[in-house]
Amino acid sequence: MSTQPPKRRAILVIEDETDILEVLRYNLSKNGYDVLTAESGEKGLDMANAKVPDMVLLDLMLPGVDGLEVCRQLRSRERTRAIPIIMLTAKGSEADIVLGLTLGADDYVAKPFSPTELVARIKAVLRRNEGGTGRREAEEAGMMRLGPIVLDAQKHEVTIDNSPVSLTLSEFKLLRFLVQRRGRVFTRDQLLDAVVGPDVFVTARNIDVHVGALRRKLGDAGRYIITVRGVGYRMEET
Repeated sequence: MSTQPPKRRAILVIEDETDILEVLRYNLSKNGYDVLTAESGEKGLDMANAKVPDMVLLDLMLPGVDGLEVCRQLRSRERTRAIPIIMLTAKGSEADIVLGLTLGADDYVAKPFSPTELVARIKAVLRRNEGGTGRREAEEAGMMRLGPIVLDAQKHEVTIDNSPVSLTLSEFKLLRFLVQRRGRVFTRDQLLDAVVGPDVFVTARNIDVHVGALRRKLGDAGRYIITVRGVGYRMEET
């Protein structure tokens, strides 16, 4: 009985620099992806709406409609809002990175980038967005796992290697938010909204205190909370 080959994933690259575009096209094709390209934000939006790719690689510095606006529009449209987005950013543009993540980008890679690292990030984001049926069902039931960490949302319990960990309500909410969205980078403001809500007046740096306390209580597993310099935090197995 013949079997169908696995469907190739389509990645839309929105980038106006020809040299970078060709490097991306070559490396992505070599790794088994179908590559769509657009050299402006307007064309990228049209192609994303027409083709609905499996992922968008989005340069922030685009002529006309810039990358941040493209990200905002992709997330605001029902047809494209679920497409994973990785931003391509110039080094030092931390404000743009923070704003892009706030608008809904899944990750970012700073230029100049390693093609190997970029492909690894792409695979991680696609894997995260697919998820596994078993994991999704478990998380819907309130059970989450990451490495030795087991979080039971219904019982409000956390264990590491079967040993209970005592967390405050804020620490528990922070851990649950990060584990559910493992691998994604979140700004301090986004994490504060998740922990204390948008209507409570506290400074964004307060999240550093929560993260520090949570890391200490998690012990060796605290290394899974990764600081993204100038931006915020993400959680993933290392």
